[in-house]
Amino acid sequence: MESPSVDSRAMPVSVSPAMDLVLGASACCLACVFTNPLEVVKTRLQLQGELQARGTYARPYRGFLRSVGTVAQADGLWGLQKGLGAALLYQGVMNGVRFYCYSLALEAGLTQYHGGTVAAGALAGALGAFIGSPAYLVKTQLQAKTAAPLAVGHQHQHQTALGALETIWRQQGIPGLWRGVGGAVPRVMVGSAAQLATFASAKVWVQDHEWFQKDSWLVALAGGMISSVAVVIVMTPFDVVSTRLYNQPVDPTGRGQLYRGVLDCLVKIIQAEGPQALYKGLSPAYLRLGPHTILSLLFWDELRKLIYRFQHQGT
Repeated sequence: MESPSVDSRAMPVSVSPAMDLVLGASACCLACVFTNPLEVVKTRLQLQGELQARGTYARPYRGFLRSVGTVAQADGLWGLQKGLGAALLYQGVMNGVRFYCYSLALEAGLTQYHGGTVAAGALAGALGAFIGSPAYLVKTQLQAKTAAPLAVGHQHQHQTALGALETIWRQQGIPGLWRGVGGAVPRVMVGSAAQLATFASAKVWVQDHEWFQKDSWLVALAGGMISSVAVVIVMTPFDVVSTRLYNQPVDPTGRGQLYRGVLDCLVKIIQAEGPQALYKGLSPAYLRLGPHTILSLLFWDELRKLIYRFQHQGT
């Protein structure tokens, strides 16, 4: 068997997979409360111009700061937290599963081999994205809904997250709840692989340079900041496609009326809006994914340390 190749300093302290499920879900939900307004703005920007010829459509959202003001003016300040319940459900389920599976890989020693961290992060992310897909579907549709003059993308008439889940299940059945999952799985796979792999490597790099004390929370903060850049770069094109797939209208059979799947959506975006459209909402995407990645990894790392110390005190 191939010998371990990853520096042990990249490995976080050991807690049980079940505990990682709770800590991962809690850390990401806490981060979500702060970053959901940025997700609302990002969703609107990514839907703007859907299937329209370049330069011929109205652009109610222009730039990040102006878009924040536009959302607040149209929907009130609470409008910046649209879809928060669904977003918390998604973060809790998806990241609980993701960190649980990643912790299993840590426990089994799989991440100590070449490519192990990337593979474990990708597989854990794929499973988490699949299970959490219904919540992401509802979150996207709730965040897109707004007053007619500022509406972009298809407008679903849901009032609450639970009501949306019930409506989709009643009208489209179980498959309808997983519509768009084909775009979500690769998005989270690449993001999870980039996040967990770069976070582990970045922490080692920061420790090697001895900028902070070994156990300082600043090590995790710096690692999360580095990881956030990689996450946004690889995730944004998949994020745009995923947003479009989740928000599109469907026919009576539950089939999307705008896109047949990931590749069809990708081609139509490029043809109608140009390749640069795959990075629509990049600024708010970083302002959302960046802080979310940093806070999630920081909270997760620090909570793991706290639990580890509590479990081993007096030993």
